Amino acid sequence: MRAVSGELAGEGIYAEYFRAAKVSAVHVEVQDSYQVPDEYEPLVRWRESRDIVETDGGRQWCALVAETAARGVTVARVRVVSVPHTEYTAWLLDACAPNAAAGEQIRYLPRHLATGHIPQDDYWLFDDERVAFNTVDETGDAVGLAVTTDPDIVAVAGAGWRRLWEQGINRADYRLEYAAQ
Repeated sequence: MRAVSGELAGEGIYAEYFRAAKVSAVHVEVQDSYQVPDEYEPLVRWRESRDIVETDGGRQWCALVAETAARGVTVARVRVVSVPHTEYTAWLLDACAPNAAAGEQIRYLPRHLATGHIPQDDYWLFDDERVAFNTVDETGDAVGLAVTTDPDIVAVAGAGWRRLWEQGINRADYRLEYAAQ
């Protein structure tokens, strides 16, 4: 396992993995809130006005997603969320519209409807060959990635991704059914 630290906002430390992906870059997200400094101000604005504020980091991320998707690489994430939603989850339902427009497929899975094991850690899986786990410090702040190509870990991560993705609900449909919760 290789530790990768650095900037998480925008392209950050993800860029090399997205640019190397040939088939897929898929994400399992299981936390109900995150402490990402680039998101603090947009979340406050949304809380006060329901306005969505695009940040430089968000624009960079969407450009990376668009670039990756334009090469024919599937970019997708499934968010396993608690219902009722945290404020962060409710905000993301609105704030991820630019991600979807850039080509990222996003599904939501209410935690109480998930069958099977839900991992405790978020991860990106690239081409079913490499897993990058998000890492946090003792205060919950994101600090980087733990990256591995161990085939046993990759197989578990891939099986988890596919099972959760298949149970997930497309973002647009999820918003209609669950946005108020």
